[in-house]
Amino acid sequence: MISRYTRPEMGRIWSDENRFQQWLEVELSTAEVLAERGEVPADAARLLRQHASFTVERIQAIEKEVRHDVIAFTTCVAESMKAKGHGEASRWLHYGLTSNDVVDTAQALLLKQSAELILRGIDRLAEVLRRRAFEFKDTLAIGRTHGVHAEPITFGLKLALWYDEARRARQRVEAAAEDLRFGKLSGAVGNLAHLAPEAEQAICERLGLKVSPIASQVISRDRHAAFISALALACALCEKIALEVRHLQRTEVREAEEPFAEGAQKGSSAMPHKRNPVVSEQICGLARVVRSNLQAAFENIALWHERDISHSSVERVILPDSCILTDYLLDRTTWLVEGMRVFPERMQRNLELTRGLVFSGQLLLDLTAAGMLREDAYRLVQTEAMKAWREEGDFRAAIESHPDVRKFLTPEQIQHAFAPERQLRHVDAIFARVFGAHSKAG
Repeated sequence: MISRYTRPEMGRIWSDENRFQQWLEVELSTAEVLAERGEVPADAARLLRQHASFTVERIQAIEKEVRHDVIAFTTCVAESMKAKGHGEASRWLHYGLTSNDVVDTAQALLLKQSAELILRGIDRLAEVLRRRAFEFKDTLAIGRTHGVHAEPITFGLKLALWYDEARRARQRVEAAAEDLRFGKLSGAVGNLAHLAPEAEQAICERLGLKVSPIASQVISRDRHAAFISALALACALCEKIALEVRHLQRTEVREAEEPFAEGAQKGSSAMPHKRNPVVSEQICGLARVVRSNLQAAFENIALWHERDISHSSVERVILPDSCILTDYLLDRTTWLVEGMRVFPERMQRNLELTRGLVFSGQLLLDLTAAGMLREDAYRLVQTEAMKAWREEGDFRAAIESHPDVRKFLTPEQIQHAFAPERQLRHVDAIFARVFGAHSKAG
C-alpha cells in the first residue's frame, strides 16, 4: 500500500524487516524445540539464537540470483553464521521444514500483530461513537427513508446505531483473527513426514499459535478469506458513517459536516467558498478497495491438489493492503466522528420544513384509535398530505381545521398527534438496550 494511507505502526508490521524477523523466529523456535527433543544439537540451537541475523538488502540481492525468497533468506542467515565463526551450526537451520512451513506460520504472526492494532482502532471508534451518541441523545432530527423525510428521530440514535455495528465489527474481527492464529510445520504435503506431531505442537505453542489440525502445504485459505471479510465489514461501517456525513453536509441539508481547518484548508482551486467532505469521500472510496480484496481472497481458497502458488502473489498484495487500509480507515473515521460539527438548529428547521407532514403516521393511528375506519383515515390523511406537498402548504393547519378530523379528535388530541416527543419517548429504552450498564452519558 502506498505510504499516503499507511500509518507507521501498521507499516512496520508489514515491512520486509519485520516479515523476515518473523521468518527467523519460526526458524529459531523450530531449532530450539528440536534441540529439546534431542533431534538437533543443543549448542547449534543456542548459537543460532545468539548469532543468526540477516539484512533485507542481502536477501534481496540473493533472491535476484536464486529467484526463491525463502532460499535467499536461509542463505543470508547462514552467511551471517559463517561470518561470526559458527557456520557449522547453520546446517541445522531450516531442518525438517519446507518453505511454506516458515512462510505460513510467520504470516499468522503478522496477521496476529495486525489484528491487535485493528481491534484497538475499532475500540477507539466505538468509544467516540458512544460519547457523541450521548451528546446528541435528545437532539431532534428528521429521519429519512429513500432520502425523503419520514418521521422524527434524534441524532444520537444515528450514532448509537453505528456504535452497535462497531461492536459487531469487533466481534467479527476478533473471531476471524483467532481463527487465523494457527501455524503449520507439517511439510511439503502436510503429512508430517519430517517432524513429529508433538514437535509441531510445541513449536506453535512457543510462537503463541495453535497448531492447524490438518493442512496441505499451506493452511486452508478459508481462514484468510474470513479475516478479509471481517475487515471489509469493518470498513463498510466506516463507509456508512462517512456516506451519512456526506449527505448531511450537502448545502440543502447542512445538519452536520466533517472538520474543516479554518484559514488553512482549501476546498477548491477555483471556488473559495467550498467546504468539501473530502475525508468522507476518501473513506467511501478506500472501503471499496478492501471489499474488492475479498473477491481475491475467495479465489485463493481453491488451489491445485496439495498446493500451487496462484494465491501467493495475491496475498502479498491483499493481506498487507487490507490490514493497512482498515487501520487507516478506522483512524480517519474516528477523526471524522470526533471532530464532526453538528447543527441542531438546522436539524430543527429541516424537521419543520414540511409543516407537519412527518406526523402523518401518528395522525393516522390516532384517527383510527378514535373510531374512524383505517381506510377512510388513510385516504383523508394522504389527500391532505399530497395537497400540502404539491402546493407547499401547511399540513398541520389543514388538519386542525378539517371538519372530518375534528369529529374524531379534540384540538388537544390533534396537538398531541404532532408532538415529536411522543414518538421519541422510548429513546432512553433504546440506549439502555444498546449500551447496557453504560447507558448513562458518564
